[in-house]
Amino acid sequence: MIGMDGIILAYRNIKGRKTRSLLTLLGIAVGIAAIISLIAVGYGMQYAITEELVSFADTISVMPGKLIPGLGYVELGAFTERDIEDVSRISGVKNIAPLMYKMVEVEYRGERMPVQIMGADPRDLQEWYGEYVVFQEGRWIRERDYKGCTIGYNVAHEYFENDIGLNDRITINESEFVVVGIFEKASMMASADIDPTIFLTTKSAQDVLGTDEVSMLLVKIRDIDRAEEIAEEIEEKIDENHNLEGFTEAMSMSTMLEQIGTVFTIVQVVLVGIASIALAVGCIGIMNTMLMSVMERTHEIGIMKAIGATNRNVMFLFLVEAGMISMIGGILGCILGTIVAKAIGMIASAYMGMDMPAIVTPTVAIGSILVAILVGVVSGLYPARKAAKMSPIEAVRYE
Repeated sequence: MIGMDGIILAYRNIKGRKTRSLLTLLGIAVGIAAIISLIAVGYGMQYAITEELVSFADTISVMPGKLIPGLGYVELGAFTERDIEDVSRISGVKNIAPLMYKMVEVEYRGERMPVQIMGADPRDLQEWYGEYVVFQEGRWIRERDYKGCTIGYNVAHEYFENDIGLNDRITINESEFVVVGIFEKASMMASADIDPTIFLTTKSAQDVLGTDEVSMLLVKIRDIDRAEEIAEEIEEKIDENHNLEGFTEAMSMSTMLEQIGTVFTIVQVVLVGIASIALAVGCIGIMNTMLMSVMERTHEIGIMKAIGATNRNVMFLFLVEAGMISMIGGILGCILGTIVAKAIGMIASAYMGMDMPAIVTPTVAIGSILVAILVGVVSGLYPARKAAKMSPIEAVRYE
């Protein structure tokens, strides 16, 4: 009975109880599908964000503050002209863009709202953000646009009761500006900087904000392989200027990618843990099915043992049944999970405006099927042992 004969007999027993077997394998399939779809969506999101960040590979973001666990980013001051000059002289630095930003009160048609203002040289704005935006109307601000501004999608269409249109006038800190450009919604990675922001020239921002303090530096480098080295040198130079260790946070894209990878790993572990609850329910279903099968086939087990079947033969038979149900459920779960992941990826791509593929790797698919089989065999272990330990005489007499 051990070997192919046992497998054939196990298959016949499963086929003879179609409805029960189908419901049991569906329980496994749902658990595996949940795990597959969540992992695939997680990989897809990580891939999409990584692709977005790769385009910033030659950029280092420099902020006057530091990231503190539990508190987030804490600003410690502002950059000076000396800081800018020192950074520009560092070997490998190609270009540097000083940015000013601050939340101020903006008025439009009698309605007031706090809005983020960003001031910079228009040429720098176009160089850093130009490829990530599409204009709904108008154009970028120019150096001569002292009373002109370009606004993000949220500012134009979501912040005020009335939409802001091209050539409309808005009041920023009691100064009136003309809207010369309006953006479409930006891609996911650029949306936080662009959609909720009003862009001004450096001179206009200084007058409106009442300060010439630089809030952030965007540094473009020549060799991306030296990004970490240059970032460390920038931090050391500016910290030295301000006589304060940890005053500066210089982040290259490789650092951000590492942080994002860590975050996604944690998120995926949590999501898979939640999805495993469904798999645990499937395990209970297999155990219940196999126990019922043992009870129904007690007489059959007695006959098998009476004609020479050993405890090992009987145990093997029930474990094979549990494993076959789980394997079929695992395969079905992989197919279902892939379909669900693809659907989620398509919806997310349309909603976020970026390509977010559902990535189901062979390792994940094969691993999920093996997990399903292992779970099935483990769940069927107790019923199989129960069947193997039956007394042949008592089993034959059982009706």
